[in-house]
Amino acid sequence: MSKLCRQVSIESPGPALRECVFSFDVPVPDVPMYGARIRVVYAGACYRAHRTRSASVCSTSSVSSIGSLSGELEGFGLHSTTPSHIGFRDGALFPGYEVAGIVDAIGKAAETDGICEGARIVLYPYEGVPHGYADFIVVPDFKCLVPVPDSLPLSVAAMLPTGALLATNTVYTAIDSLNKIIEGPNRKDKVTVLIVGTGGLALWALRIASHFFKQSPHHSKMNISVATIKDEGFVLAKESEEVKVVQWSEDLYERQLIERTTDACGGPVDIVLNFGTTSRSLHRSLQCLAPGGLVLVTEDVGEKLLPKFAKKAEDMNVSIVVVPNGTIEQLRELVQLVANGEIEPPPHSVFPADEAQEVVRKLCNSEIQGRAILKFHDVD
Repeated sequence: MSKLCRQVSIESPGPALRECVFSFDVPVPDVPMYGARIRVVYAGACYRAHRTRSASVCSTSSVSSIGSLSGELEGFGLHSTTPSHIGFRDGALFPGYEVAGIVDAIGKAAETDGICEGARIVLYPYEGVPHGYADFIVVPDFKCLVPVPDSLPLSVAAMLPTGALLATNTVYTAIDSLNKIIEGPNRKDKVTVLIVGTGGLALWALRIASHFFKQSPHHSKMNISVATIKDEGFVLAKESEEVKVVQWSEDLYERQLIERTTDACGGPVDIVLNFGTTSRSLHRSLQCLAPGGLVLVTEDVGEKLLPKFAKKAEDMNVSIVVVPNGTIEQLRELVQLVANGEIEPPPHSVFPADEAQEVVRKLCNSEIQGRAILKFHDVD
């Protein structure tokens, strides 16, 4: 096809938020022989990860706490820089690829697995996904496509392939570890999980953990707490009376924050689901752990910070575990759980794709509650 369509590419935002969103026209792609062309309807506002980005971009400090922390962090080779955007720090904006749309055309030799033209689908973020979101994208085969039931809005489906899926795999990893703690030789009558962040990843993790914990035979022994760096986090996290919430105020010294957290959680915690992106957040999470505890981090954070904190964790008798994005089987399960109403998605707002630059700015400043979704086509 010789026609053109728009493409929006979101790069990892730097300290000044300049030139991280690019919009331009690209040719409408031809249909691959064994794959399909997808009409993108909605896309989650995620950025494309830069694997070579320096860890210093994610370092942060505040006036009141730098004195208590800077010396220790410099011992890890970390130095204070311009503070990162609050939304970047708490997981409101994260790397990934989230697309929900309609099958526009099918290749002549494609094995469709029952998916036909016009079908509603969500795309599993396979290795080699396009570098940006375009009106039309192509997939090499149908193995990466998951059908979306009519009961599930495509705007909600667009939140699943990275945010919800990564949160799901993190929760699964936490549950496996909690079961070992509860059933192991040093059995505990109570275990506590601390979820750090109030962005999209943490909100998904809270709802997914609440769902799966209730199904566990050890449900009565499992407790969830949330650490938020935003006042709005209290409103969002207080959805369940069983969830304890502590605010990580940037105005307090580090030792005060750690004591406040362990007091709110009834003592040191067993597992931290850390969706913060800074060295400070990881350092604080380690300090809140009981001996033998785990901090779970995303691949993006682990790649930058694990080399600097591995020795510290070993000395403290705790572990840092890097959790990858989930599997396509988990994505299929998620689609059904959300479509059936068993897991309620976090709040989200839909914006025209042409407003991507402003959306990213708002996300970086944590001005959007929940997730931000970009709309490319109107199919309703």
